Amino acid sequence: MNTQLDTTHWSNVAAQWIAWARTPGHDAFWAYRAFMVDFVGQGSGQALEAGCGEGRVCRELKQLGYQVTATDAVVELVEAARQMDSAHNYATADSRNLPFEDGQFDLVVAYNLLMDVQDMPAVVKELRRVMKSTATLFVSLVHPFRDCGQFTSSEPDAPFVVSGTYFDRRRFEGQEKRGGLMMHFAGWSQPLEDYVTAFEKAGLGITSLREPIPAQPVEDFLKQALRLPLFLWLKARPVVLI
Repeated sequence: MNTQLDTTHWSNVAAQWIAWARTPGHDAFWAYRAFMVDFVGQGSGQALEAGCGEGRVCRELKQLGYQVTATDAVVELVEAARQMDSAHNYATADSRNLPFEDGQFDLVVAYNLLMDVQDMPAVVKELRRVMKSTATLFVSLVHPFRDCGQFTSSEPDAPFVVSGTYFDRRRFEGQEKRGGLMMHFAGWSQPLEDYVTAFEKAGLGITSLREPIPAQPVEDFLKQALRLPLFLWLKARPVVLI
């Protein structure tokens, strides 16, 4: 399956993303950061972030005590992560074909990666390959239900309207503007069952699930996330297939 569409998009918007992600408090990451750190937890083993972007999640993993490897398919993003000393090791790599040995990592992180790749099951299978038998996979997604509709306005109590069907897998693109910055997002919307099926086929079992809410005080652009979750977080571990 061709993944050039995804890599080309993120190459084209790399500068946008670096500015967007590195402005503290600018996007939702900062309102969920403390909860994410607590959910991942302290560690001392080998951690991989696949789809590291400019490296902000890697920097949190370093603070938690992990020996961190950062990978992304986009050269500009890997270099941006390196410039910020985000990890201990770096590689430019397609997440379907990682340059690592089988069973190398104690923790694998896919933070908002799986919704950005065209061949999601192949990426999940490859993430499983590089995990130790005792490893944990941490996945963050924009909540699949949130992706299938939209609020009718920016007001906190605006109705949420589902157009079409939740069960489709479809390409999305859109722009967000905030604080003088603009970001052009693109990726894939798909139901939760698609992700869980990919985990099952890769030999991964879900051990934890969170639908986090933003930390107080809540910025206006996140108040709707107090009513309907913005993110879905999963932990999964290898299981024995019978």
